[in-house]
Amino acid sequence: MTNCLFCRIAAGEIPSKKVYDDVNVYAFHDIAPKAPTHILVIPKKHIGRLAEAGAEDRDLLGEVVSRAAAIARNLWLEHYRLVANNGEEAGQSGFHIHFLLLGGRPMSWPPG
Repeated sequence: MTNCLFCRIAAGEIPSKKVYDDVNVYAFHDIAPKAPTHILVIPKKHIGRLAEAGAEDRDLLGEVVSRAAAIARNLWLEHYRLVANNGEEAGQSGFHIHFLLLGGRPMSWPPG
């Protein structure tokens, strides 16, 4: 997907502050952090939102979540929030599945 911001970031076409990169997963620091640690963890495969994920994406999404947990451990985050928004009304602004890894401060509800 050539017009997708996150696809272009994962492909190295748009600069990012990389945290992790492998054949299936890319993670990078958010440019407008909402917490001391604010990392986006994405699959390299373009899937617009969670509602579009199919059974064939189960292993990939499990890999993304597992990698987010490993990143949190590597950053010594004992407490963190992992968020995935689905659709505009839920707060999704980039239409490529992404998980926000937030930590480094106490979290409240609703998230902010």
